Amino acid sequence: MFILPIVGFLLLILLFSSIFIVRQQTAAIIERLGKFTSVRKSGIQFKIPFIDRVVGRVNLRIQQLDVIVETKTKDDVFVRLKISVQFRVVKTNVYDAFYELEDPQNQITSYVFDVVRSEVPKMKLDDVFERKDDIAVAVKSELNQAMTDYGYDIIKTLVTDIDPDQQVKIAMNRINASEREKVAAEYEAEADRIKIVAKARAEAESKRLQGQGIADQRREIARGLEESVEVLNNVGINSQEASALIVVTQHYDTLQSMGEATNSNLILMPNSPQAGSEMLNNMIASFAASNQIGEQMKKQNAENGLGKNKKPRKKPPIGRIDTDDFDPSLD
Repeated sequence: MFILPIVGFLLLILLFSSIFIVRQQTAAIIERLGKFTSVRKSGIQFKIPFIDRVVGRVNLRIQQLDVIVETKTKDDVFVRLKISVQFRVVKTNVYDAFYELEDPQNQITSYVFDVVRSEVPKMKLDDVFERKDDIAVAVKSELNQAMTDYGYDIIKTLVTDIDPDQQVKIAMNRINASEREKVAAEYEAEADRIKIVAKARAEAESKRLQGQGIADQRREIARGLEESVEVLNNVGINSQEASALIVVTQHYDTLQSMGEATNSNLILMPNSPQAGSEMLNNMIASFAASNQIGEQMKKQNAENGLGKNKKPRKKPPIGRIDTDDFDPSLD
């Protein structure tokens, strides 16, 4: 009675030891008495108890291996590159992948180091950043040639990080900042130049218009003086008195405009109450004296016989001296 339960228990142990499960995207390696016998795929599988043994399982999914390589560029800059290798085991070559390589990840790492340290020293640091895809292609090509025979397929290689020395990065950032500051300074200088040119043109136009205004003002003043003299001549005032009266009038107009300016510090000399009458008397006296001198010079020239053959000239206005009739020998 005790034998049947024991036999049943033993049969149950044998049953469970003969059944095993293989997960999806996984391959199981079966050895019989130490010798490879088969590769089992996913699902429920059977083996001979105590004779067959599952010695290993191979992952058939895509795996990623990150390798950090430190090397030197052509311009003697040390840089660290992170290479990501995506690979998987070929389903038909599970035997080679399991038995040919002892440590496939370390062997892939060795190939990555070899390729990167042979390619990067040919490039300058700037070229490493610009041609990182070329480095990735070179690594993938070398790994495919080496790992295909061992049952591994290299899906893709990526250069995911390029990290120069910290001092080099600081210098590169400084160079970049200096270049940007240089461009900004050039734009600012160009803007200042445009402002200066525009301001100069505006000032030149302002001066031109101001000069034209002054010329027009003086022309109108001259016309006004001419009309004033004619009006005064019509009421019996001669040219000398008219000119003196106009000058005195302008003198008082100037004083009036100075008085209207609140912040003016200008003092006109002389500035006494008698200055106007004295100025008028002096100007009339000077005009009369110049008239007498002119008449005397004409008489002397007539007595000396000068000017007989000359063409009669228009008599100058009263108050003006005809310098063409002046004899330097007369003093």
